Amino acid sequence: MPFTVLIHILNEDPIVGEVEELPAPSDQTLKVENPRKRDGKDLPYLQANVTSVIWPWSRINFIEVLPTGGEDEIIGFVRE
Repeated sequence: MPFTVLIHILNEDPIVGEVEELPAPSDQTLKVENPRKRDGKDLPYLQANVTSVIWPWSRINFIEVLPTGGEDEIIGFVRE
């Protein structure tokens, strides 16, 4: 199940994309599928037909993991 992430790259606007698995502490790069701006538009510095990008960790400030639709339906313990 891919995770939708918001990637904060140094001196750039945040980028939304999907990753197959969350990065491990030992990873040197991050592979992102379907990179786009937060509003869904294409990134101006990538070719139009690019579907995946690999960024080195030295360019990434931090990553936010966005919730998926399935997580909203989980019902926890309710005490009456």
